[in-house]
Amino acid sequence: MINSKQRSYLRSLASSIQPIFQVGKNGIEDAFLKQVEDAIEARELIKISVLDNSEYSAREASDYICDRIKCDGVQAIGRKFVLYRKSTKNAKIELPK
Repeated sequence: MINSKQRSYLRSLASSIQPIFQVGKNGIEDAFLKQVEDAIEARELIKISVLDNSEYSAREASDYICDRIKCDGVQAIGRKFVLYRKSTKNAKIELPK
């Protein structure tokens, strides 16, 4: 669980990154979750966009993915959301206390 100061720091880092995945009309399947989990392990901080034809809102998709792969939702704005989880092998981001 991250606190508000850490969340603010992660939001500032996420502002410059592009979404690497899209949630579309197929929803969130196990294969998609595996790809997200691999990416979050490698990068720690990822941004995902939700297409207009998706049944999920950005907040719903974020909550669902966080519940399934045990990560933290940093923010959900419009059709995009940001996820964070500290890497077990290759930690790059140092969070403020």
